[in-house]
Amino acid sequence: MSDESGRARRMWHLLEPLHAVVYYAPEAFEEAAVLGYATDERWPSYFAWRAAPLGAVDADRVAGTFHSFSPWMVGAYVPAVWSVASPDAVLAGRTRAVDRAYRALFGDRVDGPELAEAAELARRAASAADVTGRLLAAAAAALPWPDEPHVALWHAATILREHRGDGHVAALVEAGLDPVESLVSFAAVGAARPEVFASRGWSEAEWSAGGGRLLERGLQEEDGTATDAGHMLRAEVERRTDELAAGPWGALDAAERERLSELLGPLWVEVISSGLLPSENTLGIGKV
Repeated sequence: MSDESGRARRMWHLLEPLHAVVYYAPEAFEEAAVLGYATDERWPSYFAWRAAPLGAVDADRVAGTFHSFSPWMVGAYVPAVWSVASPDAVLAGRTRAVDRAYRALFGDRVDGPELAEAAELARRAASAADVTGRLLAAAAAALPWPDEPHVALWHAATILREHRGDGHVAALVEAGLDPVESLVSFAAVGAARPEVFASRGWSEAEWSAGGGRLLERGLQEEDGTATDAGHMLRAEVERRTDELAAGPWGALDAAERERLSELLGPLWVEVISSGLLPSENTLGIGKV
C-alpha cells in the first residue's frame, strides 16, 4: 500500500464513525420522528438523511448511487420518504440531529478550540475533493457549509466519505462486481458475516445466485469462502478505492494530516465507546 493510499484509509477509519452517528443516535431518531418518519426501524430516516442532498429522487437513482442495497428494499422506502418531508426539511432536520448528537457525545468540546481546528483542517480537505462524476459527493459538496464548527466537521466527514464511497463503487464496477456480488465477495474474504449483509435486503436466492456467479469465475469456493483469486480481487478493489480517495488529502501537508489525526482520535474513541454503532459492519472497518 502506498503512503497516499494508507493515508486515505487511515483517515476514512477515523472519519466514518463521526459521519455514521446520524444513522444511529437517539437524537437523530427524535428529529426524524418530528418530521413524521417511523422510528421503529432505522431505514426510513437512513434513506431520507442520506439521499436528501440529491433532491426528491426516485428509487432507481438511490439504488444506483448507494449500490449495495437491493432495489426492492430501496423501493419500499423511496420515493415514499419525500411524501413525509421534503428534502429541504430533511436537510434542516439532519443538521439539528447532528448538532444535538455531537453535543450529547462530546459535551463542552463542541465549543472548544481543538474541535474548531479539526473542523477547519477537515474542511480544507473536503473542499479540495474533485467530485466530478461522483453523485453523492457532489450533492453533499453543493450544500452550504454549516456555521458551527462541530456541524461543519460532520459535513466535511460526510463529503469525504461519500467521495470515497463513490470511488469504491467505481472500483467495484471496474472489478466486474455487481451490487450483490460486491457484498457476497466481501463476506467471502471475512469483512463481516453474511448475516450482517442481510440488512441490504437481498433475498437468499439472490445472494446464492451471486455466489454462484463468483464460483464460476473462480473467485469463491463451494463453502462460500474466497479463493486466492477472490482475495486478490478484493484487495485490488480496496487498493483502487484508496487510490481514488487519496486526492483530497493532498490539500494538507504531512504535519497538518498528523495533527488532524491527533484531533480526531479522542472524538473517534468517544463515538466507538458510546455503543451507538454496530460492532460488525458492512463497510469492513477494522477488517480492511
